[in-house]
Formats: sequence, structure tokens, C-alpha cells
Amino acid sequence: MARKRISMKKIREIIRFKETNNMSVRKIARALKISRPVVAQYLNDFKASGLTYEETKDMPDSRFIALFEKQRSKKCSKYEELSELFPYFATELKKTGVTLMTLWNEYQKEHPVGYGYSQFCYHFQVWRSASKITMHIEHKAGDKMFVDYAGDKLAIVDCKTGKEQPVEVFVAILGASQLTYAEACFSQKSEDWIRSNERAFIYFEGVSQAIVPDNLKSGVTRSNRYEPGINFMFDDFARHYQTVILPARVRSPQDKALVENAVNLVYQRIYAPLRNRTFWFLEELNEAIWDLLTEHNNTPFQRLKISRRELFEKIERPVLKPLPVERYAIKQCRELTVQFNYHIELREDRHYYSVPWQLTRKRVRVIYDDRNVAIYYDNVRIAQHKRDRIPNGYTTLHIHMPPNHRSYAEWSPERFIRWGQSIGDDVAEMIQVVIKSRKHPEQAFKTCMGILNLVKEHGPERLNKACRRALGFGFYSYRRIKNILDRGLEEEVPTESKEPPVLSHENIRGSKYYR
Repeated sequence: MARKRISMKKIREIIRFKETNNMSVRKIARALKISRPVVAQYLNDFKASGLTYEETKDMPDSRFIALFEKQRSKKCSKYEELSELFPYFATELKKTGVTLMTLWNEYQKEHPVGYGYSQFCYHFQVWRSASKITMHIEHKAGDKMFVDYAGDKLAIVDCKTGKEQPVEVFVAILGASQLTYAEACFSQKSEDWIRSNERAFIYFEGVSQAIVPDNLKSGVTRSNRYEPGINFMFDDFARHYQTVILPARVRSPQDKALVENAVNLVYQRIYAPLRNRTFWFLEELNEAIWDLLTEHNNTPFQRLKISRRELFEKIERPVLKPLPVERYAIKQCRELTVQFNYHIELREDRHYYSVPWQLTRKRVRVIYDDRNVAIYYDNVRIAQHKRDRIPNGYTTLHIHMPPNHRSYAEWSPERFIRWGQSIGDDVAEMIQVVIKSRKHPEQAFKTCMGILNLVKEHGPERLNKACRRALGFGFYSYRRIKNILDRGLEEEVPTESKEPPVLSHENIRGSKYYR
């Protein structure tokens, strides 16, 4: 197994403990939890440099670690052969399952008289400690995409008012190759956040095993070291892209060091070149960002002599998961109570959707996008409807109705009229009049049902005559028709009413008086 890398701080502590406290190699190794051979090697190399602790304690890290690398290069050609392989080792370590032990075994096959495992690890650790890529070597290809917003904002100018409008800058970076994506967007709201992450995947032409965001509200609803709460929409986005969300741990800067370093590079290589340019549209700004981003990704690393793009093509593109066929449909989530009529109301559209009638007064979760409305109870989907934006409209499934409502729902004005026609013309006419007298046909269905069911007790002939008499009197209710039948009045012919003569009197004013 590969030995843990020695940090710059520990290397300096080795020298300090020896030079100022004259501690033994054994005690230094025990205090710093480092193997004795490694401590001895660092002390020998430092002694060979001819410098003292006082001369190096304020020396920049890059110069300090170079002292040890320089000593290795002076000793023999064996080190020269090994050091030429270091960039290759750094690249290979990003691949899944590759360890220093794996690389040392391969090295031994090509160089049987080469360094042993301890010296092999030591020389490589010294080399990568001097490199800016030290903390990134551990990231495996295709494993994580780190995402965050830059702290400083860019701006576009409003064409009408001439005022600057600040815009956010989203930054994403792949852990292994450090291929970087950046774009400007109007806000950090959930929808902008989701679309930025999606465009990052599209730019990388593949999906990483995990996304590592900082704890912003668009991604993480509750910061917790052990069980952070993931924003519903972001979590659903991750399921669509077959990846997982691994929020950076609270107060753990190492979890987001990679993306913070990427943000600093974005400041240097994108913000700085754009500082004196004016942009009127977000699309125009993003085009400029992407041009500079291409240049950044094609610039070689200082130590590896390979660019981010080249490293990506070599080790990371082949292991990224493929993009899904369809892009993610933005979804919203609401917790709603089922109304007494077994429907929930989607307030945005003022439209109602049915659920099984047994869930009346229960709390359900409603997840919807531009096309569909899905309703969940107890984490189980119990209904799905096509989204309908007709205000005050109802979308109802027959199976959601209670039994007494199902039979009622099967009726229609045409069916009632046909039923009435089968009994008699006057009954059919009565049904039509009743339906027309109501604002909505459904309001007349119970009345029609009551009138037509009178045929069971009184027969079609009597019912037809009763309807004829009721029509003559202008009666259009079940109660009036039933009263006629109960009292046997359907056979009587209504007499023409005679108006009483108008009295003539001197105190009675005629119509001419009002003209």
C-alpha cells in the first residue's frame, strides 16, 4: 500500500526538530507519525544542501522543497530515469485502482536495479510536493465534479437605462483532469443552478459519478456534517443524470479547495482580460467567457507539461457516464391537502386534479413540470395527470371517484334526453327544459334522474301526461310533477283563465295619464 504523502509543514518540522531541539530520528518519526527512513532521508538531503534552519525558515515553499529535489538530481542517473516518469505517474494515479504500489511494480519490471519501494515513494513525494498539482493527484478520473459560484460578480449593461446589472458566475471543475467550465447567469436560484450544472455536463460531454457543491440553498437545504438535506429539484436532477450529490462538509475547506482554486484561475484568466469590456447581453458575455475558457483549458500545467484538455481526453472522457437522451425537465414540488371533493388545487394554474377519494383531507406531495402533474402519498405515486392550465377547470379520473359519484359521472344531457324520449315526447321536452333552466347541465342531472324514475311507480303514460300538464303551468321541478301524479291531476285539462273586467271610476287613472 502506498505510504501517506508528507506535507510541506511536516518536512519543515523535521528540520526544526533536528536543528533546534536536536531530537533523534526515532523521536521525530514518532512525533510526526512518519517512518524513520523517510525522516532520515529528508535530514540527509537537507544536510547536503549546506543550509541552516534559520536560513530556510522564511524561504518560499517552492524554493524550500526544490532543495531536496536538487539533491536527488545530483546523486545519480538512476534518479534521472525515475524523475522522467513522474508526470506519467501523476497521470496514472488518477485512474481507478492505480496506486503507488502498482506503479512501483511496473517500474521494477522495466528497471530491475532501480529504487526500492520506500525510496521510490520518497522521491515521487518530494517531486509532487514541489508541484501545484499536489492536492489534486488523489482525485480519480470521472469521480467528482466540483461546483460553486465565484464570490465576485461580472456585469452586463441594461440597453435602456445604461445601468450595470450584476450577474453570477458559475464554475465547475472535474477532479482528475481539472477541466474547467464557467458561465454567467442571472441568479443563484434553483432553476439557474440546475441549468448551469446541466450545461457543465454537456460541456464535458459526460456525467461524473458525483457532484460536490458548497452548501448554498439552491443545492443544499440543510447543512449537516452527517445528513445534509438536498434541495428536492437538485436531487431529482441528479437522479435524471444518474449521479449523486455529495455536499462539501461544513468547516472542511479541503472538500472545496479544488473549485476555489479554479475560481481563482477564472479571476486571473477570464475576469482580468474582460475587465475593460462592456457587454449588453448575457449571451454576449458568455461567448467571451467561453473563448477565454478554451484558452485556459488548453494551457499546459506548469509541471505536467500537458493541458487540462489533453489530460481530460486521455484519462477522463473515456470513464464519464453518457449523457441521457433527454435534458432534465425542471420540476416543482408542493405539499398540499386533498380537498373535500378529492381534488388538489395547483394554485399556479388555478386548476384541480383528482386523487383517490379515500385520501380526502390527507397531505400529499405534488411534483409537476410543464407537461405532467404527479401526486404522491406515503412516498408512493397515487396519481399522474397531464398538466392543464384552464382556470377553475377539473381533471378527474373515473377510478378516483367514490362509487355513488362514478354512476353519476356517467350521465350526460344527451343520455337523459334519450331516456325521456323513450317514455314520451312530453317527458323528453320536460327534460330539455329542466337542463336549459340551469346554469350548468350537471346541476339538472339529479332533477332529471328524479323525474325519469317516476315512471317506475306511475308508468310511462301517466308520467307523459303529468309532464304535459306541468309544462302548461310552467312547472319545471321534480316536486311539482310528483305532486301532480300523487293527486291524480294529470288527467284534468287546464281551463283558460278569464281576466276580470277593468272597473271604470273617476279616481282611476288610465295609461294616457303617464304619457
